Amino acid sequence: MIVDCAVYEDGRRRDGDLALDDAYEAGREAGAFVWIGLHEPSTDEFDSVAREFNLHELAVEDAIKAQQRPKLETYGDSLFMVLKPVRYRDEEEVVELGQIMLFVGEGFIVTVRHGEIGPLDGVRRELESRPELVRCGPAFVLYSVLDRVVDGYLPVVDEIDRDVQQVEAAVFSSTPGQATERIYKLKGEVLDFHRALAPLVDPLLSLAGARHPQIPDELGSYFRDVYDHLLRANEEVDGYREELTSVLQANLAQVSVRQNEDTRRISAWVAIVAVPTAIAGIYGMNFETMPELRWTYGYPMVLGIILAVCISLFVRFKRSGWL
Repeated sequence: MIVDCAVYEDGRRRDGDLALDDAYEAGREAGAFVWIGLHEPSTDEFDSVAREFNLHELAVEDAIKAQQRPKLETYGDSLFMVLKPVRYRDEEEVVELGQIMLFVGEGFIVTVRHGEIGPLDGVRRELESRPELVRCGPAFVLYSVLDRVVDGYLPVVDEIDRDVQQVEAAVFSSTPGQATERIYKLKGEVLDFHRALAPLVDPLLSLAGARHPQIPDELGSYFRDVYDHLLRANEEVDGYREELTSVLQANLAQVSVRQNEDTRRISAWVAIVAVPTAIAGIYGMNFETMPELRWTYGYPMVLGIILAVCISLFVRFKRSGWL
């Protein structure tokens, strides 16, 4: 649906409602531009917006499907950008992704949001409190949305950092648990997060360098600030990917060591138990003539031999670390 449709003139929002059919002409007025916000629009709703502003059919198709990777593309004299806002549910250790598409052209900006993550009503209120920058036109709206999305990455980075540290501490603790499944799951969420922000690095660099005619030179420093925040988040997430890989390898190595220790321990006890089993098996055979069979001290001697051999084996295995 269409969440809002407003005209900004000389840095301030014009009073009154704006019909969609009048939006294009309103944005053509000197010193004015139109911002249309949509949330999960139907095909018919978006087709009407696309016709009003002559949006490119390929960009329109991407906006309706809402399954695009972050990117920045140029279609004629307009820009099309895809962003993925994120939210982290710490209890389940799950990264949730939304999607925001922006169409930026002369005298207009259209934002299309899918999912419940990354509402833009707060961005609109903050923007309307800075009329001196709103005069820069749709490019400042693009900056404001980018700034909100990228700033939303930083708390997620901090929350993932805490979980990575917890996993690392659990793996290297004196009483390690079964951390393999948690590491795999967390590694998958970090990869999803990385796919949301890594593709934005190059597009933001081009915006920060004011390489597009839609971006005024005076906004270059603002885009550079967002680029710096994104670069920091991207480097942190890259570090988590490598750290989780190392932690996973260490955990698997510890599991292998523990399995080897268990195997040695079991083998040692089997060897100890094999001594009385073997002797008892020999003397359990039904032969009438056997050494010491009728000797008075034969029974205690055999028990003494069994005990002595078992104790000897136990001591040797203990010294070698098998027990």
